[in-house]
Amino acid sequence: MATTKPEQPDESLEDSSVEEEETEQKIPNKFMDFSNVLASLESQRNADKLGQVPPAVKRRIKALKKLQLEATNIEAKFFAEVHALECKYHKLYVPMYDKRHTIVTGGYEPTEEESQWPSDDEDENLGNQLKNKAKIDEETTKTPEIIPKNPENNTDKPDPLGIPNFWLTIFQNVNLLSEMIQPPDEPILSHLQDIKVDCSENPMSFTLAFHFSPNQYFTNTVLTKEYFMKCEPEEDDPFNFEGPEIFKCKGCTINWNKGMNVTLKTVKKKQKHKSRGVVRTVTKTVQNDSFFNFFAPPELPENAKGEDIDDELRQLLTTDFEIGHYIRERIVPRAVLFYTGEAIEDEDDDYEDDDDLEDTTEESDSGDEKDNDKAAKEANCKQQ
Repeated sequence: MATTKPEQPDESLEDSSVEEEETEQKIPNKFMDFSNVLASLESQRNADKLGQVPPAVKRRIKALKKLQLEATNIEAKFFAEVHALECKYHKLYVPMYDKRHTIVTGGYEPTEEESQWPSDDEDENLGNQLKNKAKIDEETTKTPEIIPKNPENNTDKPDPLGIPNFWLTIFQNVNLLSEMIQPPDEPILSHLQDIKVDCSENPMSFTLAFHFSPNQYFTNTVLTKEYFMKCEPEEDDPFNFEGPEIFKCKGCTINWNKGMNVTLKTVKKKQKHKSRGVVRTVTKTVQNDSFFNFFAPPELPENAKGEDIDDELRQLLTTDFEIGHYIRERIVPRAVLFYTGEAIEDEDDDYEDDDDLEDTTEESDSGDEKDNDKAAKEANCKQQ
């Protein structure tokens, strides 16, 4: 899609929107500020308590903290060895993942023995028994008729190759991923053939490699997302260490074919001259919602610490890290169960109703319900 480069802004022009960009007003998170105040008060209260402790007891408390730091360092080594062990055993899974890939893409047809599964066999046996019974009943009650075969009535279709839309179906089944997918993403994700994980010990990291079949959208055959982890207690706050954590990630460049980039959209705006009344149209390219923004994560400033990162960027990075970790730890190892929905049911079983939790659903009469349904539909349309 051809775009025209915006001209330099003219102060004598005013905007009259044709398709205006959506802007979000930043509203301070009062709850977060209140939580910080409570944490500060609690810290001050603890400091006041320690201020009343005799010097000899303070010295012993400091000795205990040094012991606690030693324990934390041992814990860090433990997690580092666990990661190394995960990388070692990951190599044992790779041949099975490769075979899964060949079955999904149709490169290998499983044998009868490889395809046997208890629940499937039971269903097939029951189905065969019913078919045989129906066949016997039909033969005893009806006179055989000779019906000529008509090629035009043959609706049999050849079996599809492999398992079509395997990974797209998984993404659609998992809420965490389906929320990221927009309608233009689906035909592209239908070309996704495999997701591979590469585990590294030094530096501690892992890479997600998304393999695509040749398509009309981009020239890449593999899109990658690399996550870097750290497993060391912070010098200024060592006791908050809880194990390895992702601290940054790196995407890749997608080589989109002309007019196929679903991560961008063109917005047209009309500008009217204040004095002469002349109207001109300015075309601008802005970011569009898409799953493929996943490969262009926000950049973290170098040597940035927690207090240096604004809340919006922190939330974006936290969500991104959660998605990457979930794909590595859950989706890739148990792909077939997410395809069938069994893994999702297992995760749902981990939750139970809690009567102590406040129910925010309000009852309303039929008239209010219709109004609410209408408002909800309008809100969903705006979000989409």
